[in-house]
Amino acid sequence: MLISKFLVKLVGLVTDAVVALLGLRILLKLLGASTVAPFVVWVYDTTKPILTPFQGMFPSPEIAPKLNLELSSIFALLTYSFVGYLIIDIIRILDLKAEGIKTVNKK
Repeated sequence: MLISKFLVKLVGLVTDAVVALLGLRILLKLLGASTVAPFVVWVYDTTKPILTPFQGMFPSPEIAPKLNLELSSIFALLTYSFVGYLIIDIIRILDLKAEGIKTVNKK
């Protein structure tokens, strides 16, 4: 029970961090943030590895000069959110089953 709560919190924290970074990247790209600013470079460098499986999946339409909508990043954000919460649900289901088995064995 304690381990499953820890795992749920850990998976939730990692998922939230990934989603936040991807959301920040999408916003920076959308607003045409300068790629020479250290913070922007850090965000792009940090999110590059987690976007690798999604690169080139969709076109990135240019809304205006230097304003891009990265559809691959949006899809990655949705995918990581879904997978994170799916893992949390699986942990909770397994914990409930384990609790049910302990209850049955005590009787």
